[in-house]
Amino acid sequence: MPRSPRTVPSWALLLRLLALLRPPGLGEACSCAPAHPQQHFCHSSLAIRAKISSEKVVPASADPTDTQKMIRYEIKQIKMFKGFEKVKDVQYVYTPFDSSLCGVKLEANSQKQYLLTGQVLNDGKVFIHLCNYIEPWEDLSFLQRESLNHHYHLNCGCQIITCYTVPCTISAPNECLWTDWLLERKLYGYQAQHYVCMKHVDGTCSWYQGRLPLRKEFVDIIQP
Repeated sequence: MPRSPRTVPSWALLLRLLALLRPPGLGEACSCAPAHPQQHFCHSSLAIRAKISSEKVVPASADPTDTQKMIRYEIKQIKMFKGFEKVKDVQYVYTPFDSSLCGVKLEANSQKQYLLTGQVLNDGKVFIHLCNYIEPWEDLSFLQRESLNHHYHLNCGCQIITCYTVPCTISAPNECLWTDWLLERKLYGYQAQHYVCMKHVDGTCSWYQGRLPLRKEFVDIIQP
């Protein structure tokens, strides 16, 4: 799946891109490259906490020959963590109607809150799909919630390498080895929930666990 696209001229082009990236033989499946929550945050152009007010199926483009559909979710934005320079207040988010194109199914008209990460397109619309990090707010750990405010965006210069089988190693000093899949056979295990890949003053990165006293100890990370 693509990372945050910088230019997306139309829904139709984006949907065609998702279709082309669908793995052969998995015509009805959505396949995404694994990513730690910190990577999702860094690669997304928007991250918000929101409730879903309603949903509506809409055309993907104004072209009458285009049969693709989108789901338009009307949301109530509770807090924005990233994307201030692109949008101020998000009223709608869009996702493919077709599940094979990684469309997201969210609960509307409920008290459930979500963390939504996604892309802001050229026309200002917000696009989300299953390869973004989209989780019920109540499922996030304390560290994940705290990191959305401060720690993820301060450490986007670090690279997180997914370990599938042994042996696996890092190849650069700014890399952290992510072993949830190897140890727990799931992506969002203990390491994803309770660790941040932290950049130090010498440019190296390493995992940091627990509540993060970043304001003093790591303040020089963001100094020029």
